[in-house]
Formats: sequence, C-alpha cells, structure tokens
Amino acid sequence: MQKKIKWGIMGPGRIAHKFAQSLKCSEAAEMTAVGSRSIERAEKFAKEYGVSRSYGSYADLAADTDVDIIYVATPHPAHFECTMLCLKAGKAVLCEKPFTLNASETKVLIKTARASKLFLMEAMWMRYLPAIVKVRELLTQGAIGETRMVKADFGNRIPWEPSGRLLNPELGGGALLDVGIYPVSFASMVLGASPTKLTGVAYLGETGVDEQFSAVLGYEAGKIATLSGAVRTSLINEARIIGTDGYIRVPDFWRASTLELYQNGKMEKFELPFRATGYIHEAEEAMYCLREGLTESSVMPLDESLKIMKILDTLRKQWGLKYPQEK
Repeated sequence: MQKKIKWGIMGPGRIAHKFAQSLKCSEAAEMTAVGSRSIERAEKFAKEYGVSRSYGSYADLAADTDVDIIYVATPHPAHFECTMLCLKAGKAVLCEKPFTLNASETKVLIKTARASKLFLMEAMWMRYLPAIVKVRELLTQGAIGETRMVKADFGNRIPWEPSGRLLNPELGGGALLDVGIYPVSFASMVLGASPTKLTGVAYLGETGVDEQFSAVLGYEAGKIATLSGAVRTSLINEARIIGTDGYIRVPDFWRASTLELYQNGKMEKFELPFRATGYIHEAEEAMYCLREGLTESSVMPLDESLKIMKILDTLRKQWGLKYPQEK
C-alpha cells in the first residue's frame, strides 16, 4: 500500500468543509492538521473530521513537519500571503481559486514555487470532474469537428448583504473572481489561454464590485468565447462548445455531472457523477503529482493559471475596477 499523503487545511471555512468531506473518501489521504486564525475554529474543525492537530495560526500549520501538502482555503485576498507562507516553509500547496487577486501576485507565487522545486496548483476543481474529463476526451477525438465557439455563464442572485464576502471589495467580492473565473477557465481549457482580442462590460453596483458582467474573447482562426457571470442575477448556468459537426452541452458545467453530445440531429447523454462533494478529484490529481515527483499538474498548468489571471486583470482594467489592496 502506498504511503499516505498527509494534508494540512488552512482556513476551515465552507469550502474547506467540502474539501474535507471529500478527502475522507480517499484511502490515500490523511488529514493531519488544520490551521485557523482562531484556535476555537481549528479545534472544532479537527474534532468534526478527526484531524489530529489543530493550530491557532497559519504559521504554525505551515511549520508542521509532518504535513506534505497544504490546501489553502482562506478568503481571496489572503491566498497570496498564505500560499507564500506555505512555500517558504517548504510545503506543496493546492490553493483555492482564484489563485490570487491579480496576475502580479500569481507570478510571484509561481516563481517562488519553481525556484524551490515545490508543487503548486490552482484548485480549479471543475477541471478534474469526470464529466469535464469526458468533454476533453470528446474534443480530442474530434467528436464535434473543429471547435468554433464556446458559450458559458454562471450566476446566481444572492441576498443583499453589503458586508458579505461576495459584495465586499475588501474581500475580493464580485462576480469575476468568484463565479466568473469558471467560464473563463472553461474557455481557456477548450480554446486556449491566449485570446488575441478581449473585451467586456460590467455593472459595478452600490458596493463597488462587479455584480454582473459579460465578456467576448477572440482567438486565432476566428474562434470566439462569449462568457458571463453574476452574483445578483440568476443565469442559465451552462456551457456549450460548438463545432463544425455538432456541439456539446454541459449543464451546471462548474459542478458538472452530465453532458450531452449533439451530432447529426441526434443527442447522446453521458451521466458521469462526481464522488463525494467532488473535491476529491482535484485532491487525487495533487497526490498523483506528489507521488510522481511533479511540481505542477498538466491539467491545470501554472502558466495557464497565470494567463487566466491576466485575462481577469484586463477585464477589470476595462471596467475601472480595483481592489482596495491593489496600489
């Protein structure tokens, strides 16, 4: 039996709970430690998931010599500082999306990880879901001919809570970083991470964050992606990949469990549910990379994560949107 990979959880919030629920389903993983700014929260999380050690500071977690890899699940603005803390302590890191607030921060993290030969990966869980793996297989097989367009949107109408995470600029709130990154990452997966043209419009609401947006990305050979995201408007929440010989429809693509392939007037449906809460698939990819001595994933390469962050930066610049932490 292979040696278990020992995980540390940094930031025991909502997403960390989902990740931990999935991790318990893997015999290859062991939750060894959890760190929070509050020892009470850390201890509560540890008790719930049978974690042996809990820390009242992120630094103490990063310093734990028994931990192989740390899952950073803190709020957006803390991703850079927390991931850097882990890397400086010699730890492999799986950092929640978005990697950071902007491309400059992401670039520094990548440079640091590569200099130290440490594993680093953006936790874009969508990429590893069985249904999305099937999408990539179908595209590779040429099931819809030449891919020409991608259409994807993801948005919900959240309650009006100006100080809440999604509407607070201090917390990196707004549609783009929270839900909008999914359609952008999906388009990057299908069409590539380097569009030749990029334009978008957004509505900046009362709190100053982007409550909704739409963007058009143009690629070589005339390929186009039209993407939308929202936190105060409910959208259709699906993705379509349109080719010369058919198209693929993925309902709820960000948490996909089914997809439909349309060819010659016929539809074939694939049922591909994810395990547990779905986060196990990205965790298994990270553990595979560690066992193989890899410092990044071929499914979510670091250079692609950086290019995606540059796309988000370009859109925000067009909208005149800066976060308070940015100079």
